[in-house]
Amino acid sequence: MIIGLDGIIEYKEPSSVHLNVNGVIYEVFISLHTYSSIGSEKVKLHTHHVIREDAQQLYGFEQKSEKILFEGMLKINGIGPKAALAICSTFTPEQFAGIISSKDINALKKVPGIGPKSAGRIMVELAGFDAVLLGSGITATTATTEASMALEALGFKKEQIGKALSASGATDTAALVKDALKQLQKL
Repeated sequence: MIIGLDGIIEYKEPSSVHLNVNGVIYEVFISLHTYSSIGSEKVKLHTHHVIREDAQQLYGFEQKSEKILFEGMLKINGIGPKAALAICSTFTPEQFAGIISSKDINALKKVPGIGPKSAGRIMVELAGFDAVLLGSGITATTATTEASMALEALGFKKEQIGKALSASGATDTAALVKDALKQLQKL
């Protein structure tokens, strides 16, 4: 699994870059936000590697929070990499967190390829995900994401997990899970 690339940009367009990493050139699909924020020479991208029966694709993001948003979208049934990338191109992670917390379905329907059904499904599936996106810094966001995945594996619903994690002031994964389990017992 390729989780990051650091190299020189050979070719750049709004939807992808060709990245030369020690003589090997990778095609990496990017969001419009990443396109506008990267320079024209050297870049480091956080990547998500999609392996399909007929293709392998890399999706790259300059910000870790944008990668977390992309990966969160892929967990939703019916949302593939292209739709997830369209969401990342339309909204910053902070804007998306605001849309989720305010339950603004109309804003989601403006994304190319997202209709009313998909927008509704995103709202239901990602309830509480705004806490993950708005976590303080990369470490807290990573810890919150890991805690959320651990609690999901235990069978708790995303909505409950989001409420429990937002009530915790902890910054490391183990403490977040412990605090969240205490909160979830009360529910």
